[in-house]
Amino acid sequence: MATDRKATTVWTGDLFSGKGTTTFDSSGLASDLPVSWPSRTEEPGGQTSPEELIAAAHSACFSMALSNILAKAGTPPERLETSATVTFDTEGGPHISKIALTVRGTVPGADADAFAEAANAAKDGCPVSKALAGNVEMTVEATLA
Repeated sequence: MATDRKATTVWTGDLFSGKGTTTFDSSGLASDLPVSWPSRTEEPGGQTSPEELIAAAHSACFSMALSNILAKAGTPPERLETSATVTFDTEGGPHISKIALTVRGTVPGADADAFAEAANAAKDGCPVSKALAGNVEMTVEATLA
């Protein structure tokens, strides 16, 4: 079964002085999120960026995948707190150079090695990771609470 999700961005002006807004059409949870080149390459200034949106998607996808892996191993998590840091680099042309996942989990019955192994499997297996594989360096740091 395939599902579609939609977001729309309206952009006005050129890249460097222009600006835009992004709306989450499918969920309706966010609308008119401001985006601009300066918010992407300098300080956010209350605006988002494609990289922040990718970080949100990746942290959610990874958490879902890790939760499933742990549950299938007989150690379902009580809590997973995942952050994703997406590095945007302009040297050599604009590109995302790295995504660093960090997860802290409360997982009764799991030891540190099993948790790290599950985290690496989730890093490699979640759909967002698969979409970016081969294009972006990805790392994961996993610790138990």
